[in-house]
Amino acid sequence: MTPYTRRDFTKFALAAIPAAGLLSSSSRLFAADAPAKPNSKVNGVQIGLNVPYSFGNNLLSADDTLAKCVTLGVSALELRSQPVELFLGVPPELLAPAMRNNPGAVPVEKSAVLSAAAKAEKLRAWRSSAPLARAQEFRTKYADAGVSVDVLKFDNIYKFSDAELDYAFLLAKALGARAISCEISMTDQREAELTRLGSFADKHQLWVGYHGHTKVTPAIWEQAFKLAKFNGANVDIGHFIAGLHYSPVEFIKQYHDRITHIHIKDRKMHGPKGSKSEDEGPNVTFGEGDTPIAEVLRLLRDNRWPIQATIEFEYPVPAGSDRMKEIARSIKFCRDALA
Repeated sequence: MTPYTRRDFTKFALAAIPAAGLLSSSSRLFAADAPAKPNSKVNGVQIGLNVPYSFGNNLLSADDTLAKCVTLGVSALELRSQPVELFLGVPPELLAPAMRNNPGAVPVEKSAVLSAAAKAEKLRAWRSSAPLARAQEFRTKYADAGVSVDVLKFDNIYKFSDAELDYAFLLAKALGARAISCEISMTDQREAELTRLGSFADKHQLWVGYHGHTKVTPAIWEQAFKLAKFNGANVDIGHFIAGLHYSPVEFIKQYHDRITHIHIKDRKMHGPKGSKSEDEGPNVTFGEGDTPIAEVLRLLRDNRWPIQATIEFEYPVPAGSDRMKEIARSIKFCRDALA
């Protein structure tokens, strides 16, 4: 495949960003003389981005997702499986509910809307013969643009058949990922589900990073670690601070060799007194919350741990701004913390 030129990247940026302008011209992320290929590794710490989730559309195409990442200067990703499977040719209706009011999503005919059970069965059948060889084409496309897929995330993974689990790990390997990720089980079947998924991780010798929301305690991750050698943790430091009300730093220090990547976001420890969010503080602009973002980033830097610091954009977009500007602001916050 022919590598992208600087002109190609310019086309990407113009296609991905409204003409109104993304950031001020003074921003180094958008400087006219920026290198053609992005580089978001700062002093040894790889700043990444959870995409296309952070763009507000899990069904964004592979090309549109790449264009936005290049524009933002992000060189490593936690990538959702949907853009990859769309690239491989999956029927779009099998991946998500109706995509009304979802800008940039691959359109689905109304006649193609299926029940959840029917979609799961058809998706399972499609995956059984998916053209995995095309994953190398996807990988080359991203690599030529200077972007690596470090982690591949799957939804509803505990419902996968054995064949689908093999497919998930093989697809991740084909993309060059060092881990897959998923939500950690919070059901009564957690031990069985983490044991089963962990057995496939051990079989393929590829990490699975379990993402934790506010109710996930260190003990839950520790249980996962005991069940399989390649069971790991995707520690979301914002959820950690808002749900557990103490710093994640000691947990990261203790289990850094089991952590696949860290989700970077800022949350308040508590919401307003008497509010519904009092026990779990809200997502806020980076630097305005209680999450020790800078401390965690410097911990990774100073210890040279190969853990991606993956920004997961979730705070409300302020009036007068837009999602891309705010993601760029979040990236700059992390860069500055590591300078």
